[in-house]
Amino acid sequence: MTAPSAAPEQCIYVIDDDEALRDSLVWLLESSGYRVQAWESAESFLRDYLPTMTGCVVLDVRMPGMSGLELFEELKRRHFTLPVIFITGHGDVPMAVSAVKKGAVDFIEKPFSERDMLSLISECLAAEQESRDKRQLEADTARRLTHLTQREREVLDLIIAGKLNKQIADVLGISIKTVEVHRARVMEKMEANSLAELVQNVLAVPGGGGR
Repeated sequence: MTAPSAAPEQCIYVIDDDEALRDSLVWLLESSGYRVQAWESAESFLRDYLPTMTGCVVLDVRMPGMSGLELFEELKRRHFTLPVIFITGHGDVPMAVSAVKKGAVDFIEKPFSERDMLSLISECLAAEQESRDKRQLEADTARRLTHLTQREREVLDLIIAGKLNKQIADVLGISIKTVEVHRARVMEKMEANSLAELVQNVLAVPGGGGR
């Protein structure tokens, strides 16, 4: 069996009122090397919900009490960012399609193959890790921006505007050598290995491309 690609901290959260299906899904995922937690209802999951959860959610679309779709809507209100895969019976496909349109990653129809479920899980975990890494890079870049002096930020803004050292020197009324010193300090403080990386990281931060 292929080794999972989940990061150590990632977990798969299974929410399904069908005990037999829930147990078999937990067994499948754990035997494939994944960390798994399971709940029998949307309400019980919400009691344990933490904003710091990482990984993905496998959610039955139709359950007694709060449905999977209602739980999904509640999680969206809480700015929940993890990928959600809906499990659906044939008659519930329209509900699952509606959920996908509202932001769920996908749905899988019962009875599903182990291979299809594991493939979906792998894709979701990779996407969640990529999204989390992107948010972390943006946070790190925003923090590094606060460490720049006013002059370094002025030089950075002109670099992002595509200005050459001579043009930056003319705009700021300083020497080219001074621009080079500030530029080197900007690269060091922003922990960028290249000009392209510097520009890309700064532009990814809301408001980072100019003040």
